[in-house]
Amino acid sequence: MITKELLPAGSVVLLKESTRKLVIMGVLQARPDSLERVYDYCGCLYPEGYMDAEKIYLFDEEQIDKVFHYGYRDEEQEEFEKKLREILPEVKGYQ
Repeated sequence: MITKELLPAGSVVLLKESTRKLVIMGVLQARPDSLERVYDYCGCLYPEGYMDAEKIYLFDEEQIDKVFHYGYRDEEQEEFEKKLREILPEVKGYQ
């Protein structure tokens, strides 16, 4: 993840071997019952959006097959991405 650029919240993606699009809701997420594994993104079904906690999908950058829409980017998003890049080596083991 984030070797090129972070996909902002609101981005719409299709995962490999999937037929349903997801809208990204967050980054660097873990399952509440297993905090050892951190995923690049969490998302919910598009176009429905958030329905309940049982329908949140955790996935990594390499699972994304196609990006249909990039979420909103501004200075605040760029600052957020900069901070994420600083903590990535500790959280995900990235270089």
